Amino acid sequence: MKVLPFTIPVPHDHSIIVQEEVLPHFYTYLHRHAETQITWIQKGEGTLLAGNNMHVFREGEIYVIGANLPHLFKSDPAYFLPDSDKEVRTVTIFFNPSGKLSALFNLPEMKAIKAFITQNPSGFKVPDSMYTTMAGRLTTIQQTNSAEQLYSFIELLNILSTTNNLQPLSSGSYAFSMTDPEGMRIASVYNYIMQNFSSALTLEDVALQAHLTPTAFCRYFKKHTRHTLVNFVNKVRVNEACKMLVNGSAKSIATIAYSCGFNSITNFNYVFKSITGVSPRDYVNNYSNTIE
Repeated sequence: MKVLPFTIPVPHDHSIIVQEEVLPHFYTYLHRHAETQITWIQKGEGTLLAGNNMHVFREGEIYVIGANLPHLFKSDPAYFLPDSDKEVRTVTIFFNPSGKLSALFNLPEMKAIKAFITQNPSGFKVPDSMYTTMAGRLTTIQQTNSAEQLYSFIELLNILSTTNNLQPLSSGSYAFSMTDPEGMRIASVYNYIMQNFSSALTLEDVALQAHLTPTAFCRYFKKHTRHTLVNFVNKVRVNEACKMLVNGSAKSIATIAYSCGFNSITNFNYVFKSITGVSPRDYVNNYSNTIE
């Protein structure tokens, strides 16, 4: 498994590409491409791996993913069960300001939009308060063609460019120029951790996935992810715990803690709060209040 460099095929009569997908689960490989990507999750849930960070994603959310950022929408394990009837539905827009659209983005009137994209290289989650507006614009782009589609696309970018206090999907210090060998190592490590987070992970086992000694692996992993291994594993476990806390898949916080790989409730509560800023119980209450 490696960071696959994709080339998104743009039809000769279009400057952007609109892709609709209905699949049993999301694409399973960490990948990157020169195009910026706007993805509307109409159905599905899991973990978004973006650069050196990860995020729980749910149905009804919209993400902007920066150009050349290694990323993966990882479906929850339930999607891969033999008798699963689950599916994912997405609408995605791909565009490259340096490709066919370069003349458009170099116009004086597009200066603010171009600056906005440049200043957000890793992308971001579209705020929930903008969901209705953005979903409407994406639907219009999906259902139109030619000049009307391009006009709606510019309108969507203009709305995004006026949004403040956006949280980047990946650390600003993340190294985007990852070579294929580096990508293979990081992707193998990510995949191993995300498949085995509920077990007791040792430094030696994880380092083996990168074909490095434990000492060399610690330096390598910190350099390329800006995380220690312990910190990264804790984030994976807390992300999984967050999903379980709000979807009712377990009866107690203790059950969730142990099933996500924590060996004590005290440690789980401490790590959970250090990453999310709230206790597990407060996280559930905050989510319930938001839904209501």
